[in-house]
Amino acid sequence: MLSGCPAPAERPELAPPDPPASGAAPGQPSWIPPPATAPRPAPPPPRENRLSPATQSLVTQARTLLARGDFDGASSTLDRALRIEPNNPLLWIERGRVRLGESDLHQAEGCARKALALAGADRAVQRQAGRLLADTLRGQGRNPEAREVESRPFMN
Repeated sequence: MLSGCPAPAERPELAPPDPPASGAAPGQPSWIPPPATAPRPAPPPPRENRLSPATQSLVTQARTLLARGDFDGASSTLDRALRIEPNNPLLWIERGRVRLGESDLHQAEGCARKALALAGADRAVQRQAGRLLADTLRGQGRNPEAREVESRPFMN
């Protein structure tokens, strides 16, 4: 029955693998160069937080209102600025200062913590937010927590 089929071709024997070339890892074929290790790029410099011209104008306006004792006006002006730049920690610090001035210590604490979270590696903003947080904690009678915040590396 198999007489009509051609005989299978003989398979040639496979040659043993070449020994690794210099620089090739054992078991890695010599015709593939080892992976190159590129130097890692330097990390970007810390981002400095700044206010845009529009938000800077609103902060100036809010500070003027605050100096006059108009906490509601200052607060609503800062709310407008936060709608423009909601992730700017400087605006959260300003808002926290208004809340502190109103003796709304829990809101001031929340603003300080938000600013600290958004500050990134900007040490100056971390310090400002840390001072605000320590002040609000101290105002709540939470002195050990305030001292702990003041002992953090970014506060020095």
